[in-house]
Amino acid sequence: MNGWEPKTRLGRMVNRGEITTMEDALATRYPIREPEIVDALFPELEDEVLDVNMVQRMTDSGRRVKFTVTTVVGNKNGYVGVGTSKGKEVGPTIRKSIDNAKLNMVRVRRGCGSWECGCTAPHTIPFEVTGKSGSVSITLKPAPRGIGLAAGDTAKSILEVAGVEDIWGFSSGHTRTTINYAKATFDALRKTSLMKVSQDKAEELGIVDGIHTKHMQDESEDKIDLDEGDDE
Repeated sequence: MNGWEPKTRLGRMVNRGEITTMEDALATRYPIREPEIVDALFPELEDEVLDVNMVQRMTDSGRRVKFTVTTVVGNKNGYVGVGTSKGKEVGPTIRKSIDNAKLNMVRVRRGCGSWECGCTAPHTIPFEVTGKSGSVSITLKPAPRGIGLAAGDTAKSILEVAGVEDIWGFSSGHTRTTINYAKATFDALRKTSLMKVSQDKAEELGIVDGIHTKHMQDESEDKIDLDEGDDE
């Protein structure tokens, strides 16, 4: 990247072109401490502002205003991050929040864990997960293809950026607190990649970790169409 002088070992490896994917970056087990690393690995990364909260405080010198911003970033294909930041001006605070979200990027495991579907395409999550933050708790359950994102607006934004197409979402607590709602949803998605799954179960549920190459799915669909044509 032009003008970027990496300060970490992982950053230097990415800048030299030795690491070209997020999978390789995570395999090094080096922490991601520079947002430019994510920019280099995901040139088409999308971001969205989830909440801008203004906090006023009276002091001896007068009224002081600060902003708390919550944002989400993702590639819509298995990677997502949520970040927050505080500052005196909205613009710089949003940019800082986006950078924090990039540093918190995690890999989301997807598949077809719905017993009503069984298509083996990675359109939902492979199993039920629960995330918590503060008083907010959210449970995400696999949904069949076509259901869409049946969850609250905040959770829906995070799931969409993560690449999840169908989900059942059940939340409790003070969900109007956007920060906790976003962190709870992020915590649930993070747990999808922490659970151990056997190879046989992964093949049964069509589980993919992180980025899914769509051409593989297209080829399998073409094969199904050919088989159906042979039966005729």
